[in-house]
Amino acid sequence: MLRKLIAGNWKMNGLKADGVALARDLGIRYAEQEDPAFDMLLCPPATLISTVGEAIAGSGLLLGGQDCHAAASGAHTGDTAAEMLADLGCTHVIVGHSERRTNHGEIDLAVAEKANAAHRAGLVSIICIGETESERDAGDALTVCSRQIAGSVPAGATSDNMVIAYEPVWAIGTGRTPTNADVAEVHAHIRAELSRKVSDPDNVRILYGGSVKGSNAGELMAVPNVDGALVGGASLKADEFWTIAQASV
Repeated sequence: MLRKLIAGNWKMNGLKADGVALARDLGIRYAEQEDPAFDMLLCPPATLISTVGEAIAGSGLLLGGQDCHAAASGAHTGDTAAEMLADLGCTHVIVGHSERRTNHGEIDLAVAEKANAAHRAGLVSIICIGETESERDAGDALTVCSRQIAGSVPAGATSDNMVIAYEPVWAIGTGRTPTNADVAEVHAHIRAELSRKVSDPDNVRILYGGSVKGSNAGELMAVPNVDGALVGGASLKADEFWTIAQASV
């Protein structure tokens, strides 16, 4: 069994005071664990990365970014290089989130380039994949995941520098979740597909994301091949996020 990773994607939420308070609260809880049975990662908006990093220093919590540019530097106004994230103390970066794919038109190739940039900078890429509601209803969920894995996972990816996050688009922020059987089917399929891309597919952590909350985390974390969670809205509430993490043990 792989060590669970509980990652919080704060998205475009939080001002300085809120971010510091949330990060400190979680940092204290994590530091009080003699031997935490899970890894916990915070991915705040870019404006809070440095501040949150200072707030969780010494706690054992991990710090990550929500996106990065494929290039290490250059004329890319408004973008952030993976090397810049690493310079701030980040260990992880989310790439290919459905909101990036939808709102910014990111295709699999762009996601692969960003993941490759993350690896170049020494970061672990959290590569997001998942089907829309229409794709699920058409019976194409597995096909979509196969296509996104084939196109989004770069050469050189390993279990040391990559995590996969399965987020059915129709479940993100909607309160809806797939059945446990559906999650098990997709995660097993992802594991099998990873054998085409990496030499150690059994060691790659596969997270589930999409309306994860304290009330359903225990069941989801018990599903085979679910190695943690990528949590959105619930990660903005310390008690709820901590409940999710505790349910992974």
